[in-house]
Amino acid sequence: MRIVSLLPSATEIVCELGLGGALVGVSHECDHPSAVRGLPQLTRSLVPAAATGGEIDAAVRDRVHRRQPLYALDADTLARLAPDLIVTQALCDVCAVAEEAVAAVVGRLRPAPRVVNLEPLRLADVLTAHREVAEAAGVPAAGAAATDRLRRRIDAVSARSGAVAHRPGVVILEWFDPPFTAGHWSPEIVHLAGGRELLGRTGEPSRTVAWDDVVVADPDVLVVSCCGFDLPRTRRELPTLAARPGFATLRCVREGRVILLDGNAYLSRPGPRLVDALEILAHALHPQTHPLPPGLAPAEIVGRPAA
Repeated sequence: MRIVSLLPSATEIVCELGLGGALVGVSHECDHPSAVRGLPQLTRSLVPAAATGGEIDAAVRDRVHRRQPLYALDADTLARLAPDLIVTQALCDVCAVAEEAVAAVVGRLRPAPRVVNLEPLRLADVLTAHREVAEAAGVPAAGAAATDRLRRRIDAVSARSGAVAHRPGVVILEWFDPPFTAGHWSPEIVHLAGGRELLGRTGEPSRTVAWDDVVVADPDVLVVSCCGFDLPRTRRELPTLAARPGFATLRCVREGRVILLDGNAYLSRPGPRLVDALEILAHALHPQTHPLPPGLAPAEIVGRPAA
């Protein structure tokens, strides 16, 4: 079995299934686990990575408006690798190479590899994706085992949250120039962690919101988890958010409950580390109720009032 993954979450799913050794090619964004970093990269971004958040948003909107691709796919290297299975996505053309681009290249390969398109909208869909990839790779038992492992961890957090007396109001921002509230699986994760997402909608796409919507919501907790940004990059962009009118008067800012979460590693990737994100967020919201599992770093909390 020779497997190509064209998005980071799929790479992590493949490795969660114990199939990391079968990977022969990945996307340019695949960086976890570390063993995949030396594999041939089959994609590249056509949007400058060094641009500011606002510049990236403008470039993406412009290319989408002109129906230009956001990513390039290396068809020659893909053909040379001769994969039996390609795992890609049909959920978001902004997040990874478009389904149509993959189909156009795969149609010219002989023999034609099997293609699995993942498009999870909820946490349950992410678990199902593990089974789908496992079935396609001929290891259904590994899919069942991985799903069971992740489900037990989710259920443990949910059970503890059931005893929480106060569920804080939470807003997750996955971009802030302009502000985007997180959709898909993120509001569900907030609920499981013992909070209430005030703006995001479970199972629906992330969406642009007016900054005034955030101010009016006045969340108890603001989670900043920029799509595709690691923590150092998120910190560099944070002054743009802090400069917005009314930011300093938000309850979460006054009370020191602004949480930075690595979006590139966690909430932006619908793979096994969404469960890590759940455990990290649950600990941040209710540290006395949810212990942080070994091996996970706590969320970074900024702006705590001076003691």
